[in-house]
Parts: sequence; C-alpha cells; structure tokens
Amino acid sequence: MFLLLGIFIVSNLINNNMEKKTGFAPKGIIPAVITPLTNDGKFNEKAMRKLLNYLIDGGVHGLFVVGTTGEFYGLTPEEKRDIFKIAMDETKGRVPVYAGTNGITTRETVMLTQIAEECKVDAVSILTPMFVTPTQDQLIKHYQTVAENTSLPVIMYNNPPKTSVSLTPATVAKLAEVPNIVGIKDSSGDLTVTAEYIRLTQHIRDFSVLMGRDTLIYGALCYGATGSIASCANVAPGLCVDIYEKFIAGDLKGSLKAQFSLAPLRIAFTLGTFPAVIKESLNLLGIEAGPCMEPAGPMTGDERTKLRKVLVDMGLLK
Repeated sequence: MFLLLGIFIVSNLINNNMEKKTGFAPKGIIPAVITPLTNDGKFNEKAMRKLLNYLIDGGVHGLFVVGTTGEFYGLTPEEKRDIFKIAMDETKGRVPVYAGTNGITTRETVMLTQIAEECKVDAVSILTPMFVTPTQDQLIKHYQTVAENTSLPVIMYNNPPKTSVSLTPATVAKLAEVPNIVGIKDSSGDLTVTAEYIRLTQHIRDFSVLMGRDTLIYGALCYGATGSIASCANVAPGLCVDIYEKFIAGDLKGSLKAQFSLAPLRIAFTLGTFPAVIKESLNLLGIEAGPCMEPAGPMTGDERTKLRKVLVDMGLLK
C-alpha cells in the first residue's frame, strides 16, 4: 500500500512539473552552499570552484549560493556578484544555479535580484525581510514588487527561526499566483506549515514547495514537496540525494533509512554557531571551507571532538 502511495505521489509531481508555465521546476536536492573563506576572511574562489564540483559529482540537482548557509549577511553586493559569476562559470549548465538575493528593504532586494539576473543565474531565492517586522500585506507587496522587476523565477524563503518573520500559508497561496514566483523554501521546522503550503497551492501547477529543514526531507516529500534546499548536502551530498532519488523511485523504506542516517549531522548543528558545523565538517573531510565570518568564531576542541564522532559514526570520516 505504501509503495502504491509513493508511486501515486511521484506521478502527480511529475505531471505537475511537466506543465509548469515558466519552464523552470525547482526540484531535487539543492545544497545551500557555504562560502569558503581564507584565514583572513576573504572569499576563496579556488576552494569554491572545488566545492561546486564536489557537490555536482555527488549527484545534486542544483546549487544555491549566497543563502543563509552561505553567510549572505556578511557579503557586499560586489562579492555576491563575483560569487554568482563564478558559480555560473564553474557549473557550465550542468545543474541550475539558484542565487540568494536577500535584503531588508524591497529596494535592496530588487537591486540584488537584478545583479543576479545580470549574472544569468537560473533562479533567485528571497528570504523574508529581517530586523523589521512587516505585516502579511506588506510581505505580499514586497514579493510582488521584486517579481515585477525581474524575469527570473523567484523562490520565496521562509525561515522564522532566523528572521522572526513568517510567511503564512494564506500569504504564500496568494503569492503563488504571481507568474514568476515558482516556489517556496520552508525552513520553519514545522511540517504542518510545509503541508499547508502544499495543500493551498496544489492547484497551481507552476508552484513547488521545497523543504529547508534537513531532518524533514522525507516527510515533506510524502506530503508532496518537490525537493529540498539542504545545508547538510555540503557535507553528505550523496546521502541527501539518496533520500530524494529513492523516494522518486518508489523505495520509501530506503528513502527513510537515508533520512535517518542524515539526521545526526543536522542535529549536531547545535555544537557551534551556524554555519560552523558545516564548515568544520568539510575541513575535517579535507575539503577546504575556511572559517566562518566573525563574530561566529571557531568551534571549541570539545565541540570538534563530538562532531568528529558524528561524522565517524555516519561513515563519512574514518
């Protein structure tokens, strides 16, 4: 029965995606890529190019740069432009490139989105404004204005644990009707919210819901999500891809097993100031990531020891 249910869900997802009006379907496992830094805090282009290839070789279905995991808040517009260009150059069309164009004001968000469009990225992901606390009507106007000022597909990004601002399901349903708003990433950690996004937009064939909490990828897929923008995919791209691809293939048991295997890494995020655990994990694996932007300092020796054990237990590190 569960196998038939999985096939039915997958069939519906495929049929919906084939009829997308924009021609762009956000789906699969999309790493929220870290921004590698040198020891003096400068962007490390060489390390970024190596990381992008590591992720593509791991089977991911897209790359999301300059997001929360990519420490967007510490980068200048010029640095963001450079990262967008480098991602496009290194990827060379092998997978779609999603660019984070997050701003506190609508004006800033439009400006960053237009920079991303100039760099010819495939889509943009836009976090709700932070620090200010806009109403739902103001959020609707914000996203509508950004969408009107770009031809790129726009993916909304809900992350109330970081911003203290939430996009309600009713707001998302309204914005889903904007032609080039094609999806939402939900990092609320509340699967009820994710499910409501899906329920209220299921009639809109050009709209996708992506999971942003790595422990809930399988659960979101069961509800009808089309994939995940996942921080843990920096460290374990193959394992994250397994969750998605086994689900799509109808192997629900295998998908759930992969999800359970990934969980300890996401839970270990509490060991350091985000995204320290992701960067430290990559460094431990021999993949140059560098430090986090200050004031997010390095992990303590005790924290590193605990993280190393998590990676060893997961079979990622010997």
